[in-house]
Amino acid sequence: MQVSVEATTGLERQMTVVVPAERVDSDVAKRVQDTARTVRLDGFRPGKVPVKVVKKRYGPGIRQEVIGEVVQQSFYEALQQEKLTPAGGPNVEFKNDKEGEEFSYTATFEVYPEIALADFSSVEIEKSAAEVKDADLEQMVDTLQKQQATFEEADKAAVEGDQLSVDFEGFIDGEAFDGGTATGMDLVLGSNTMIPGFETALEGAKAGDEKEVNVTFPEEYHAEDLKGKDAKFNVKVNKVSAQVLPELNEEFFAKFGIEEKSVESFKVEVRKNMERELTQALKAKLKEVTFGKLLELNAIDVPSALIDGEIDAMRRQAIQQFGGPDANIDPNMLPKEMFEAQAEKRVKIGLLVNEVVKANELKVDEDRVRSTVEEQAATYQEPQQVIDWYYGNQEMLGQIQNLVLEDQVLDLLLGSAKVSETEVSYEHAIKLKG
Repeated sequence: MQVSVEATTGLERQMTVVVPAERVDSDVAKRVQDTARTVRLDGFRPGKVPVKVVKKRYGPGIRQEVIGEVVQQSFYEALQQEKLTPAGGPNVEFKNDKEGEEFSYTATFEVYPEIALADFSSVEIEKSAAEVKDADLEQMVDTLQKQQATFEEADKAAVEGDQLSVDFEGFIDGEAFDGGTATGMDLVLGSNTMIPGFETALEGAKAGDEKEVNVTFPEEYHAEDLKGKDAKFNVKVNKVSAQVLPELNEEFFAKFGIEEKSVESFKVEVRKNMERELTQALKAKLKEVTFGKLLELNAIDVPSALIDGEIDAMRRQAIQQFGGPDANIDPNMLPKEMFEAQAEKRVKIGLLVNEVVKANELKVDEDRVRSTVEEQAATYQEPQQVIDWYYGNQEMLGQIQNLVLEDQVLDLLLGSAKVSETEVSYEHAIKLKG
């Protein structure tokens, strides 16, 4: 078997493979004979069909079948011989497949980039630090109460947090526009449901008031024909309802899955959840910054096949997130451009992280895997059942192992970089997670 490889563009390789005629023809001949012994044809006794008849009738199909197997086998052998690792399947084109002649084909594919990691010791990393303060806890409890709030009609001027029942009609350049009209719509002031300026203009309004509200649609508004347009809304306030917060009692605690009987115990559990979320947010941001620096330091090309694979995964994830697991939506309906930049970044970081693992011969720390599983299980009512489930599900356990290995890479990079720490508020740290 003869093999030649040509580097075409970037990571693309074109490999030409020439296979001796005998390798294909002998396999075809043997398979034709095997078929003659088993095939049933009208006019011939079983096992007595002439080879010539079988070859004429089934030969082309048998040859294509053999060629497919030869391509698969020889392609793998050629990769081993040339020490190449393809990133995705090849595009195969036959050059010669005539009987009695050498069989040859070209396989075009991409390979993984060769990576020589740059020194990370000169990199400066700013690490955010934060803690859950008493004021943060009280604000969270207040937020949880507002999530469960009810509304009671009140004879008063509307303030932020009140719910209004409104009718409105919108106009642009004196003309009504689609989607600009509503009747009996409930609107909580301060919810930022409407475009900027609409809700604040209704503060101070009472039931029965009619107001003219002038606003400008944001430049990034989803409706193309409304972006940046000035609009006037004629609004009628039908009713003002004041927000009524629920009491901090057992019924309220149970809505959040917390079986506590006192406000103090409830706050202890809320603080634990806040601290867990804070730790995750700070870690996620630190990982994003550090891996971003790793990417800046190491400019690499990536195979388009890997980017396409990541885009497909992101499409499926998006549909599952917004449409649910049973959503009957073709992922390919989502434009490739929506995910392309992020997919390329993810692939690049993944390749660089793998190179750090390989260069430093890192192995998964199973103790950290165990503690990570236990940490996740601690949020459930039956932690041991969750732990057993992870260790009984190799796919899910593998995901945890990959996360732990990423954390080990993060620790290694931070250990060689110049790290400074900056104190930030709890609210700011949580926003970093997004």
